Amino acid sequence: MADPSSYRPKPGQIPDSPGVYKFRDENRRVIYVGKAKNLRQRVANYFQDLAGLHPRTRTMVTTAASVEWTVVSTEVEALQLEYSWIKEFDPRFNVKYRDDKSYPYLAVTLNEEFPRVQVMRGAKKKGVRYFGPYGHAWAIRETVDLMLRVFPVRTCSAGVFKNAARTGRPCLLGYIGKCSAPCVGRVTPEEHRDLAEDFCDFMAGRTGAYIRRLEKDMMQAAEEMEYERAARLRDDAEALKRAMEKSAVVLADATDADLIAVAEDELEAALQIFHVRGGRVRGQRGWVTDKVEAVDTSGLVEHALQQLYGEERGDAVPKEVLVPALPEDTEAVSQWLAERRGSQVSLRIPQRGDKKDLMATVQRNAQQALGLHKTKRASDLTTRSRALEEIAEALGLDTAPLRIECYDISHLQGDDVVASMVVFEDGLARKSEYRRFQIKGFEGQDDVRSMHEVIGRRFKRYLQEKERTGEWEEQPTDTPADGPAATGPVPASSPVLAPAAGDGESPADAREEPREDDGRPKRFAYPPQLVVVDGGQPQVAAAKRALDELGIDDIAVCGLAKRLEEVWLPDDDDPVVLPRSSEGLYLLQRVRDEAHRFAITYQRAKRAKRIRTSPLDDVSGLGETRKQALIKHFGSVKKLRQATIDEICEVPGIGRRTAESVAAALASTAPAAPAVNTATGEIIEEDDGGSS
Repeated sequence: MADPSSYRPKPGQIPDSPGVYKFRDENRRVIYVGKAKNLRQRVANYFQDLAGLHPRTRTMVTTAASVEWTVVSTEVEALQLEYSWIKEFDPRFNVKYRDDKSYPYLAVTLNEEFPRVQVMRGAKKKGVRYFGPYGHAWAIRETVDLMLRVFPVRTCSAGVFKNAARTGRPCLLGYIGKCSAPCVGRVTPEEHRDLAEDFCDFMAGRTGAYIRRLEKDMMQAAEEMEYERAARLRDDAEALKRAMEKSAVVLADATDADLIAVAEDELEAALQIFHVRGGRVRGQRGWVTDKVEAVDTSGLVEHALQQLYGEERGDAVPKEVLVPALPEDTEAVSQWLAERRGSQVSLRIPQRGDKKDLMATVQRNAQQALGLHKTKRASDLTTRSRALEEIAEALGLDTAPLRIECYDISHLQGDDVVASMVVFEDGLARKSEYRRFQIKGFEGQDDVRSMHEVIGRRFKRYLQEKERTGEWEEQPTDTPADGPAATGPVPASSPVLAPAAGDGESPADAREEPREDDGRPKRFAYPPQLVVVDGGQPQVAAAKRALDELGIDDIAVCGLAKRLEEVWLPDDDDPVVLPRSSEGLYLLQRVRDEAHRFAITYQRAKRAKRIRTSPLDDVSGLGETRKQALIKHFGSVKKLRQATIDEICEVPGIGRRTAESVAAALASTAPAAPAVNTATGEIIEEDDGGSS
């Protein structure tokens, strides 16, 4: 625990202008980001008597080891920079909302030649128009099914579209009138795009004009005694009305607005957002967060606005944003929203009428969401705390192991040997810090030797980061020829800590040079309190030996053997047997099983990649992009093998020299024997382009 006075800035050192400040811990990791109109006043508040600070603020300042700041011109710039840093550094003491589910959107891919209507989840893509979010994917499909009568836009995948274009026959929707069949040329690309844009206009709330137009055309067809056409137009209008009825009118003035409500207690907060477009509720979603910083309702609203609109532009930011409490600096937040929309945005608290009534509904949803979340998580919080305490007691640790790393070795009969490292913090998986290793120190099957190699490589990197940040002084160390000395940390200049080429850690390249310290989480910068290995006494001994060779003696090691779920400690002849009902044992099992899952997934992917090879892999200088271009152009490796050099040169990006190399590589590779369907005797033609 750090003393805040040890890193308190000197009087007059902090400017009194707007800016953003960062607190860092002893490992230089950014743990909190904040903004202020007046940096001097705001930062000074953190260095008052600890007894006068909020408990969460007190925890933050005693965890921190330094503070730094960046001056900006306006409060709006400070708001934007704060959002960018929170997203970049993921500080542990900042409020971060998390979705309680992955919400589906109705998406129209206007970035394609023939736009497609489909269900999409995840990050939004440029050039795609989104509507929603919806509570369920089936709700989107019901709406789309009704609207395809009037707006027969393409909904098929790229593969189905290309197959229909190749055969000249549309899919079933094209035959029943729910697709305009651009794949076979029934409509031009321009006509199909007009249909897609009309679809988007209707979904955006401009509904009245389309229904009135359909009803007018229906009456005209009836007068001209074209009764079949009139009946079809009548059914189209009814379909659009049914689609509209699925979202009832909630605001009579047909406004576009987002309504945000917050339900909170001392520890957690739940947020509900209703997206109203054209006076109708078009989407709803909910977020929850732990109140890891001292924050009131206005602060929660400000954080929510940053997360909700930080990546949005244009119409995705509505004209009105209704909130239960205004942010501290309402003017700056409103200006920031207006810049993102491109026009004025009204940020206010509803006072009367339909909007106040709807806000009460959103608030009830937030209260119910918080109650449901606490019901599901209350026992989980208690259970995780008890589990960590039981592990500390069973292993004789001074404190509960808040960070646990677990390692597992995976292979298939000695081939494709890999290892996994999974991280649990506060009893929960932290997947962003998972790592994968390739075993390259030797070949064959030897789990004990593999475990020693992996632990050694991981903690060599930790010592490198520790030495680079100057946490310990470099000391001369004698290193015998047969291995490193076990007499304390070895400086980065030692052969022990030199980066090993092809270390195999993923996702980053092991040969990457250390970057400047910027507060981002490094690959191996933070030590665990407990290392768990999947295995028994031999694996535990190997892990402990690797740590001893590096002079690391402040990290506990244990192993969990699958046979009897026994916990093994270094240098102990007998295992620690935890009760079957022990929460600590359950947590160790979850950690071990997650490491096993992560390792075997990587091992299978590596094996599949090795098996699925192509003759094009041997062509020097031919990257993945040009390989795909060749396969896409010719359809398969078989057809590419039959092509001439001049035909290969027709592929964009392929020069004559490369074409000659491709032709030579394919000519030197004998075609594989044809596959045969044993039931029919039919020869199965190669058509997927994956291998020859």
